[in-house]
Amino acid sequence: MVETLSIAVIGAPGVGKTSIIRQFIYNDFSEVYTPTRTRYVYRPSVILNGNMYELKILDVPPISSFPSSSSQEWLDLRCRGVRNANAYILVYDICCVESFEYVKMIRQQIVEHREGSSSEVPILVVGNKRDLQRQRFMPRRAVSVLVKKTWKCGYVECSAKFNWHVVLLFKELLGIAVARGMRQNHTAIRLQGALQRNRCTIM
Repeated sequence: MVETLSIAVIGAPGVGKTSIIRQFIYNDFSEVYTPTRTRYVYRPSVILNGNMYELKILDVPPISSFPSSSSQEWLDLRCRGVRNANAYILVYDICCVESFEYVKMIRQQIVEHREGSSSEVPILVVGNKRDLQRQRFMPRRAVSVLVKKTWKCGYVECSAKFNWHVVLLFKELLGIAVARGMRQNHTAIRLQGALQRNRCTIM
């Protein structure tokens, strides 16, 4: 039986959410910026440690806030499926402090408003545009410590433009999601194998 995992990708305008997804699935990058105006769903299949997973990746347009209730979620077409996603990728631009503040706000709202155990839902914070490293607003180590120690989230930096660490970030998130799913469902998934980061294939 193939397990389906729903992943919501959220971030401020222009941080590269869609570019990250398209690099992951199609190995494609466009220099032309096209704003995401409607929710778009991608459905790739991946293999991690010999197990196949169907991913439902939600490319979420910029939203003013995380939906605080199911009714709010369904009233706004951009938010559909966001509250009950299995995992979240929160993307910011390492050169734009405002985009980081947006991620900070959304993460806090996920913790406060998401259905189920918010402490268990995997959240990966992703700093995109690593190719513009010299223009960053905060040293990588400082951001990593804040996100991992204080927010209790995963952290990865990538460059969608050069396809650097793009597969890694999805592998990281999938490993966390599988491990936490095992703790919740008591299924017989091998934890060490699920967390290995050297065997992930996109189909």
